[in-house]
Amino acid sequence: MADASPCNPKRRTFHGRRKGRRLRPGRQRLLDELLPQLEIRPPPPGEPLDPHALFEPPRPDLWLEIGFGAGEHLAWQALEQAKRDSPVGLIGVEFFINGIAGLLHRIDGTPALERLRLYRGDARDLLDLLPAGCLQRVFILFPDPWPKLRHHKRRLIRRETLGRLSRVMAAGAELRIATDDDGYLTWILERLAGHPQFQWLADGPRDWRLRPADWPATRYEEKALAAGRTPAYLLFRRCREDPRRAPA
Repeated sequence: MADASPCNPKRRTFHGRRKGRRLRPGRQRLLDELLPQLEIRPPPPGEPLDPHALFEPPRPDLWLEIGFGAGEHLAWQALEQAKRDSPVGLIGVEFFINGIAGLLHRIDGTPALERLRLYRGDARDLLDLLPAGCLQRVFILFPDPWPKLRHHKRRLIRRETLGRLSRVMAAGAELRIATDDDGYLTWILERLAGHPQFQWLADGPRDWRLRPADWPATRYEEKALAAGRTPAYLLFRRCREDPRRAPA
């Protein structure tokens, strides 16, 4: 699918569904009335996007979730940060309209509204607009594994994506990735374990087979477990410098 996002007029090839079943009237109303209050719009041509200005002051730490699905994890994180009164603002990126409507249904009328901003479109466009070093945490949870060999080029975790992420993540920022596909797990580790800008935070199997306490389960994860698949929960840190570089 080729599409142009609100943040970038050029057309990109995007693989995946844009819309599923017809929405219920209540969820369509949320898309029409609530989404415009939260949606990230592009700045005027030639002007940078200031993501901190999307939230009420003071300037929050910024967390980004790419492909939030039906929004279970993103809504939980936003509600949890609001409950703790933590200085965190969350940005969610999703292309699937039904998923966006599902998230809006979860957060409507809750304190999460003040903590969330949404981008409807291709994450690459938003990443290209964000200033360097602005993100403190990034979530990519159960991305489509595109298991067929001829579809591997569609996978989100690619060197180009990692280059974009390393630019917008602050030194010491955390990248969280989950997958229940063994082939995709190998693919991810091959591209991240040796990446000069990311360090894998694992000392043993328990560090990536057990989900952290501040990482709630999603509906997709529950389906994977019910089907007998074992998810992997990967944590990486954006390095302050190339860890392979010898000290002077």
